[in-house]
Amino acid sequence: MSDVERAAALRRMKTLATGLLVIMAVIFLVAFALQDTYPWLQYVRAASEGGMVGALADWFAVTALFKYPMGLKIPHTAIIPRKKDQIGESLAHFVEENFLSEDVVRSKLDSVGVAQKAGAWLEKPESADRVAAEGAALIRGAFTVLDDDAVQGVIESMVRKHLLDPPWGPPIGNIAEQVFADGHHHRLVDLLVDRAADWVDANYAVVTRVVAQRSPTWVPRLVDGVVGDRVHAEISKFVRAVQEDQQHDVRLAIDKYLRDLAQDLQHKPETIAKAEEIKGQLLDDPRVRDITARTWSTIKKALLEAVSDPGSELTTKFKAAVRDFGSRLTSDVELADKVNRWIADGASYAVRTYRSEISGVIAETVGRWDAADTSRKIELQVGRDLQFIRINGTVVGSLAGLVIFTVAHAIFG
Repeated sequence: MSDVERAAALRRMKTLATGLLVIMAVIFLVAFALQDTYPWLQYVRAASEGGMVGALADWFAVTALFKYPMGLKIPHTAIIPRKKDQIGESLAHFVEENFLSEDVVRSKLDSVGVAQKAGAWLEKPESADRVAAEGAALIRGAFTVLDDDAVQGVIESMVRKHLLDPPWGPPIGNIAEQVFADGHHHRLVDLLVDRAADWVDANYAVVTRVVAQRSPTWVPRLVDGVVGDRVHAEISKFVRAVQEDQQHDVRLAIDKYLRDLAQDLQHKPETIAKAEEIKGQLLDDPRVRDITARTWSTIKKALLEAVSDPGSELTTKFKAAVRDFGSRLTSDVELADKVNRWIADGASYAVRTYRSEISGVIAETVGRWDAADTSRKIELQVGRDLQFIRINGTVVGSLAGLVIFTVAHAIFG
C-alpha cells in the first residue's frame, strides 16, 4: 500500500472516530434536555456522557503520540517528535539484542534448510532462466562500467609480468625434457612421417619432374624417367622404413636432437639467449599491445553475444549447470548439509562481527529524520489502527457510563 492510500485510509478512520464523538454529543444534548420528561433518557444520557468521555480521553492519548493536542504544549505529549532519537536508539538496541544474536540467526537458518529450499528453486527451468537472465544483466552492466583501455592495460601488465619478463628457455626446456623423456613426442613424429609417406605416394609426378629438371640436358628423356622412377622408389622405401621401424636411425637422431635441445634451453647460455631473441622478435611492444587489445575485444564480444542470445551454447550450458546444482542440493544430503553449514557460519560471523554496525544503521537513520516527518511516517503506518482505540473508547465509555449510572441509581435511587 502506498503512502497516498495509507493517508486516505487514515482520514477515513479519523472521520469515523470523530463522527462517533459527534453522535455521542448530539445524543447527550437531546437526552439531557428531555430526561425530566422521559426519565428513561437518563440512562441514554449516562451512556452518551460516558461515550464522550472515553472518546475524548482516547483522542487525547492517540494525538499525544504524534503531536501536541490542539497545539497546546502539554507535558508528556508529542512523544514521537520529541523522543525520536531515543526511540531510534531503543529500537536499534532491541533489534541487536533480540534479532542480531548469533544463536538466533544460526537456529533460524538450521530450521529453514536454506540449501534444500534453494536447490528446489534452482532445479526449476524457470528459475534457471531467471538466474541466467540476471547473470546476463550483471555481465552487460559490468562491461558497460569497465573501461576498455584500463582493462587492456591490466591484461598487458599481467602478460609482461608473467609471460614476457621471465626467461622462456629454462621452463620450456624443463617441460620439453619431461615430454621427451615420456615419449609423448613420438605421436607427433609418427604423424609427420605418415604425412611424408602420403605425400611421396601422391606426388610421383612431382619427384620425377624435379629429377628431370636437375639432370643434364644431354641425358635422354628415357634415362630421366628411369632415374626419376628409381629416386621416387628409394624415397618411398626410406620413408616406409622410418614409418615402420620405431628404432630407425632417423627416429633415434630426432630423439637425441630434441633431448639435447631441451638440455641446452635449460643450461646453455647461447641457446637461452637465442630463445630470448626469438621471444623478442615474436612479441615486441606493438605486438603485445595488439594481442592484449584483440584478446579483450574477443572475450568481450564473445561473452556479450553469448549472454544476449538465450539459445547460445554458453547460456544453455549455464542453465543446465544451475539446474544440476539445484538437483544435487535437493538429493545429496551431505552436500546440502555442507552448504547449510557454510551459510550458517557466514551469517554467524557477520552477526558476531558487525551486529553493532548493522543495528547502528537504524539509530543513525532515525536520527537523520526530521521530527515532523518521523511522526507523519509512523502515523501513516499505524495511525489507522490507532483510530480503533478511539472507537473502542467511545463504545467502552458508553457501556461504562451506563453501568455506573445503573448501579448508582439502583443503590441510591
